[in-house]
Amino acid sequence: MPTLTYEQRRGQLETYFDRTAVDAWSRLTSDAPVGRIRATVRAGRNQMRATLLDWLPADLSGRRVLDAGCGTGALAIEAARRGAQVVAIDLSPTLVGLARERTPHDLGQGSVTFLVGDMFDPMLGGFDHIVSMDSLIHYEARDIVRVIAGFAARAESSVLLTFAPKTPLLAAMHAVGRLLPRGDRAPAIEPVREATLRRLAADEPGLAHWQSQRTARVSRGFYISQALEFARA
Repeated sequence: MPTLTYEQRRGQLETYFDRTAVDAWSRLTSDAPVGRIRATVRAGRNQMRATLLDWLPADLSGRRVLDAGCGTGALAIEAARRGAQVVAIDLSPTLVGLARERTPHDLGQGSVTFLVGDMFDPMLGGFDHIVSMDSLIHYEARDIVRVIAGFAARAESSVLLTFAPKTPLLAAMHAVGRLLPRGDRAPAIEPVREATLRRLAADEPGLAHWQSQRTARVSRGFYISQALEFARA
């Protein structure tokens, strides 16, 4: 099966999250009742979001933060509550619309600007911290490292991301997903080994002044994701 390019996969994701999965995603990211399987995904996402927020400074006053692939905006809102000036961007106009609807009017000294578009748009400028939660789980290792290097070129302090770790369960789910009729598929998750990411990152010229640091895995039922931190050396 031919490997999709980064741009082709991004197009798949835009279609899926803005059309196919809008209702399910809206419900999953709310307090509405969900089934047992989706409840584990919700719990896992909540735990992962808390992990990434814990890796950011407790006081983000005056800091500029990019939430790349913000979805419905939960992480962006929490960062703003710590005083950050957050730019939150996603490919899906529908998800960004939900994020705007869910944003409280009072965020204290912080703020969130929600945008629809490309997280690499040069008009976004530079940031102190860049966070990308579960936006890169559909990409292969080399593409992920290229994304990290692109983020690093615009970040002063840290880049935080998650990827799908290569576990037996995720590998099995990935194989089964490829057998489904094309119209029934979500964009495929691409399991990646952490050691592979670290090795490729060490050889990436754009990350010459950056080091991979903390890592943490969250596994809650049908949710498995791995967080990885890059900090300026």
